[in-house]
Amino acid sequence: MGSRIARMFRNFNLENRVIREISKEKPRAAPRHEPRAPPPSEVVDTVNQKNDPLLSLLRSVYVESTDPAAAAAEESKEVTAGKEAERRPLRFSLPGEAYGLVDLTDVPRGKLTIVEALKALSSHQRQPQTWTPEKIAQEYSLDLKDTKALVEFFIPFQVKIIPPKSDGAKQIKAS
Repeated sequence: MGSRIARMFRNFNLENRVIREISKEKPRAAPRHEPRAPPPSEVVDTVNQKNDPLLSLLRSVYVESTDPAAAAAEESKEVTAGKEAERRPLRFSLPGEAYGLVDLTDVPRGKLTIVEALKALSSHQRQPQTWTPEKIAQEYSLDLKDTKALVEFFIPFQVKIIPPKSDGAKQIKAS
């Protein structure tokens, strides 16, 4: 019922209101800007002419600047380029094409294959006194800082057995 009354008030005298809106004067558009006139030919000539005194002053200026960060980056690139040129023989490999990798014969110094990384980390996990980060770094020609971080943060094959909530559930027995 209320929608009918609302519609009546909304449509009341609709035609008169429409005609009044249409007959109103339209707003004027903003004036267009005039295009810029080209600069005078004298200005163009002076800009394009060589100024010999300024040119000689410019030639006498010599600026030499170095960025310390860029210099350090270049030195580190040279060091890594020298290290990458040196290669070491592969320590361990799986028979066949393991993990879809082709058989490698040598590896750049400072790098490991997946198989070598897993072998080194599992050796360290089983015998941490024998396979210290220093020995792993020396054995595989790695950086000591990177080796310590690898041993500390990457732990392969760590199995945790969570006891069941009920006594009747089957459990894997640790050997």
